[in-house]
Amino acid sequence: MSKTTVETAKPQLEDKDLQALERLKAARAAIKAELSKAIVGQDEVIEQVLIAIFTRSHALLVGVPGLAKTLLVSSLAQTLHLAFKRIQFTPDLMPSDITGTEVLYQNQTTGGRELKFLKGPIFANMVLADEINRTPPKTQAAMLEAMQERKVTVGGVDYPLPNPFFVLATQNPIEQEGTYPLPEAQLDRFMFMISVDYPSTQEELQIMQMATGVGGDKPQAVLSEEDILALQETVRRMPVAPQVFAYAEKIVRVTRIKTPEVADFCKKWLTWGAGPRAGINLILAAKARAVLSGQVYVSCDDVAAVAPPVLRHRIIPNFAAQSEGVTADDIVRKILETVPKHEKLA
Repeated sequence: MSKTTVETAKPQLEDKDLQALERLKAARAAIKAELSKAIVGQDEVIEQVLIAIFTRSHALLVGVPGLAKTLLVSSLAQTLHLAFKRIQFTPDLMPSDITGTEVLYQNQTTGGRELKFLKGPIFANMVLADEINRTPPKTQAAMLEAMQERKVTVGGVDYPLPNPFFVLATQNPIEQEGTYPLPEAQLDRFMFMISVDYPSTQEELQIMQMATGVGGDKPQAVLSEEDILALQETVRRMPVAPQVFAYAEKIVRVTRIKTPEVADFCKKWLTWGAGPRAGINLILAAKARAVLSGQVYVSCDDVAAVAPPVLRHRIIPNFAAQSEGVTADDIVRKILETVPKHEKLA
């Protein structure tokens, strides 16, 4: 069976979805154009953040200081016309500093005293959790629980978070003194771990010119909240052929050292493989990547493209891998070279 036949085996999108595809493709170009007023380069990072947003997911950005992670998130919030809040995580940060707290106040009408809930900074459409590994586990847990449940519970009352709602967290990979690394189970709540790298020579020159000159135009809003919610639904309705599901499943299963499908190098280098959430996120992210590219089907190439940010925090290299200088990204690369695509897959 040919690649084209395999990947279009599912029913095609309806007319309204095809129109939404065109809107999203145009919106992607407009978003990138607006972000270029403040951000130089980082095309891959921007695409991965957009994928997380249009799949209603969260992402973790890892990179050294000074790579404009905070500026990227705040600029993106402007282009998407979303309420934005930044939370700077510190060792003394308490859960109530994030979620909000109840305060006692006097009702001017009745004269009686009542409890009133004051919402914390997590009540925004886009939240930047800056240096999330700087705060103790109980505060991390409160943040991650709210991310998962999309609500805050205080005094037995549930307060739903805004919709849409995204958390983009950052980590500094260099200095680990005084940090509280996120456990693997909590890392799994993030769809992507996005690696933010240094700019190229040309990009760095452009950054220096932009940062030392007169301030330029600010990014303008491209989409509304309603547009984002509608486009999230379009991503969910994107058809996926059985062959693409099988390819994503194979990628995940070869990482599990106690299963018959495990790859030899994974058995040698991994302590633990990816869980079921990895396969779900591979498909969701591949759908969003296809939609952002204006495709009417999801291909195995889309799955392969999103595999590194989906898997790098879900597979645990062992001591043997560390002693040989083998990273999680190296293992993911080898998996993609090993697992066949399209008709070769049984």
